[in-house]
Amino acid sequence: MKTSPVAVVLALIAALVLGTAFASPALAHDTLKSSDPAKGAKVESLEQVKLTFSASVRFPNVVVHTTDNVAHQDGKPAVDGAVVTQRLKDDLPPGDYVIAYRVVSSDGHPIEGEIPFTLVGPETPSAAPSESVSEPSSSPSSPAPAESAAPATAVISPAPAAQAGQEPDSSGGVPGWMWLIVGGVTGVGIGLFFSMRNKKKP
Repeated sequence: MKTSPVAVVLALIAALVLGTAFASPALAHDTLKSSDPAKGAKVESLEQVKLTFSASVRFPNVVVHTTDNVAHQDGKPAVDGAVVTQRLKDDLPPGDYVIAYRVVSSDGHPIEGEIPFTLVGPETPSAAPSESVSEPSSSPSSPAPAESAAPATAVISPAPAAQAGQEPDSSGGVPGWMWLIVGGVTGVGIGLFFSMRNKKKP
């Protein structure tokens, strides 16, 4: 029985279609669907990176490094099905970073790649220029005028005290005790005169 050329062509087409249908799942490897941060993103702060694949992956290896190859990941990555999470060190300095990853897909095919991003740090609001308030120059003020002192009272110095044992001058400047001495001597002389006169009489 002869096989018609048309039947041969149809058989070849059917085989080609079936072969392509069965080969497609085997050739379709798992891929990276998204990342946080995304490729080329600029972020203010970052504590971890997250990679999401099209299917479950195994044996993840994630390195987050700067352009001068200084690594900043903290510990090993954690895998949860198709999601891989890698924690980072605290207080990352601003700069350009790269997420370098390598995983094994569900069909055993390795997947690797790099995701660059930039850490810009938190935005600090620019300080508004302080308005200069013109204040009067605080030059050393001259001392306040002292309250007018009360008029100085004339101090009258007391007359010099009389020397001890002296009495004020009296009777033309002759001390009184001189008069007492003169009177006493005169009285004694008069008494002696009359006493001598009485003795001479018989």
